[in-house]
Amino acid sequence: MAVVRIHRYTVDAADVNELIARRAVLIAAVRATYPGLAETLLTRFGDGTFTDSWRWDSQEQMQAAVPAMALPEAGAAMSLVRDHTAEYGEIVDER
Repeated sequence: MAVVRIHRYTVDAADVNELIARRAVLIAAVRATYPGLAETLLTRFGDGTFTDSWRWDSQEQMQAAVPAMALPEAGAAMSLVRDHTAEYGEIVDER
């Protein structure tokens, strides 16, 4: 069953383009190292906050990728965010 990990954070307006560039490098590094990352979705809301959703093919694959947070690419991307929280859940219906 597919799962999603959703990160919530804020980013200074001046850093958004750099975050997007660093995030792309991070996603490529994760995909090269850990199988099962099906898609990602970065969403900006009117209040300036973001959600960054990472969909995995299975919970096992998502858990196997937890060490990815230690990748230098993760540190580079996360250095631009603040007020970071994360949660995950199982996808039970999609249309």
